[in-house]
Amino acid sequence: MQKTLILLIVLTSNLANAQFIKEKSINAQIGYGLSAPNNGMDEIVDDGFFAQGELVLKVASWVEFRPYVGFILTSSNGKDLNDNPTNEKAETKAFLLGGKARVRAPIPWVAPYVEIGIGTSIGKFVTLTAFDNINKSGIIYHIPFSFGLELGKNKNVDLGFAYYFQPSVEQYAGAFAVGITFQLNTK
Repeated sequence: MQKTLILLIVLTSNLANAQFIKEKSINAQIGYGLSAPNNGMDEIVDDGFFAQGELVLKVASWVEFRPYVGFILTSSNGKDLNDNPTNEKAETKAFLLGGKARVRAPIPWVAPYVEIGIGTSIGKFVTLTAFDNINKSGIIYHIPFSFGLELGKNKNVDLGFAYYFQPSVEQYAGAFAVGITFQLNTK
């Protein structure tokens, strides 16, 4: 009986469409990447490049689910924010993969939003401060958090800040990014 039920579910799963997904689109973002240690060393911020792509699954005018892939590359120039030489750094060279939920105020033309989710970072992470000496390569988890504005009549321009908290390497990566949303053809 269980085998028949499982077989029936597998065979009919392709026939069912997720009724709660109203629209699908792709969001492409590019921006100025940053990384910094978690321990409050405010003058240590390394910079670089950020890019990300998201599949946008619109559930309602104010809620979206967003699986994403992207990457962030940051490196130290050997100086702190005050232009003093330092050996301290928080570098990230990682591929990002995960999912987020976005809640947006349904306001025309300028809609503020906030996102949170869970994901994984795959790459190399270096956190060198007076408190931490971490040099790790591999797979770690991260917690994405973003906020910003969707602009335009169709809200297809995204301007925001994205953060990826990486507790296992005592740092966070982030970006100031601009994104464009492209509507996918629906059935």
